[in-house]
Amino acid sequence: MQVIEIKGQIRNDLGKKGAREARKQEMIPCVMYGAKEVVHFTTTPSVVKDLVYTPDFKVAEVEVEGKKFKCILKDKQFHPVTDAIQHLDFLMLIEGHPIKVDVPIRFKGVSPGVKSGGKLVQKLRTAKIKALPEKLVDEVTVDISKLEMGQSIRVREIEPGEGIEILNSPGVPIATIEIPRALRSAQQAAAAAEKKK
Repeated sequence: MQVIEIKGQIRNDLGKKGAREARKQEMIPCVMYGAKEVVHFTTTPSVVKDLVYTPDFKVAEVEVEGKKFKCILKDKQFHPVTDAIQHLDFLMLIEGHPIKVDVPIRFKGVSPGVKSGGKLVQKLRTAKIKALPEKLVDEVTVDISKLEMGQSIRVREIEPGEGIEILNSPGVPIATIEIPRALRSAQQAAAAAEKKK
């Protein structure tokens, strides 16, 4: 599990005016919430870029006034024109309290269908999982080594690992091995020729 360290400064001036002031100083207003406390702080764009601009799931360790909090990024807001980060919401990870997160789906193995000329088309890129913070994983894997041309692999075939519950519907397709048009035409022509015999 990759952990991104973030140093933050406490933010006392809350509300829109305070947030505007923070952005003027090239700082990002952030809020971190969890069990009973809410922490408002600011941080710099360079510190959070590896957490915000990535398809990977990462945990943040936020340090504010000497206190460290393990968190996940819950929400991010961007400027509609400049795409600059406007605000970040963090959720504290509390031991013993399960959490729901989206993690990337990765494939393992080589599909015989791809070897035969088919194309692997991924339909679902992330899986929603529920786990205790200490059991969290940064990805789930699915084995495609038996996937032939024209076949699909579904959520029920994900190997989640101990203490992890997959929340997506089991029948949802993750990936399909598509038959290329040229190959499909050749198969149809062969079938038609076989009928004529």
